[in-house]
Amino acid sequence: MTGVRSPQHRGDSSHDGESRKERIDRELMELLNELRVALPGVQFLFAFLLVVPFQQQGTRLTDFQRDVYFFTLLAAAVATGLLIAPAAQHRVLFRQHDKEALLRRSNRSASLGLAVLAVAIVGAVLLVTDVVFDRTLAWITAAVVGALLAWWWLAVPFWKRAHNEQDEPDD
Repeated sequence: MTGVRSPQHRGDSSHDGESRKERIDRELMELLNELRVALPGVQFLFAFLLVVPFQQQGTRLTDFQRDVYFFTLLAAAVATGLLIAPAAQHRVLFRQHDKEALLRRSNRSASLGLAVLAVAIVGAVLLVTDVVFDRTLAWITAAVVGALLAWWWLAVPFWKRAHNEQDEPDD
C-alpha cells in the first residue's frame, strides 16, 4: 500500500466522491449542528451568572469572589457571542457564495468560543466552591476541572489528529 489509507482506515467521516462544494456544505452543516449542542450549556451558564447578583443571599461576596464573578460573567458572554457568531454570519451572508470563507471563520469562532467557555466553566466552579467551601478547595477543584476540560477538549483530539491522516482539500 502506498501512503494513502482507505476510508475505513482513516477514522474520520470522509465522504468519497463528494465535490469540494458538497464537502464545504457538509462541513458547515456539521459545524452548525455541533454548535447546537454547545449553545444550551453556555446559555444556561450565562443565565445563571446573570441572576446571581439579584438573588437574596445571607453572605456578602469578598473582593476575590466579585472579581471571579465579573471575569466569569464576561467569559460566558464572550463564549455565547463566539458560539452564536457562525449561525449569525451564516444568516447574514446567505446566498453570498462564500461558504468556504464562512466555514473557516466559523471554525475559528467556534474553537475560540469553546476555549472561552472552558474559562467560564472553570471560573464558575472556582466561584461557587469558594462561596460554599473555602479558597483552597476552590482552587484545587477549578484546577481539576480545567485539567479535565483541557484533556478531553484539547489533548485527546489533538493527539488523535496528529496520529490520523487528514483528507487533502480538493482544488
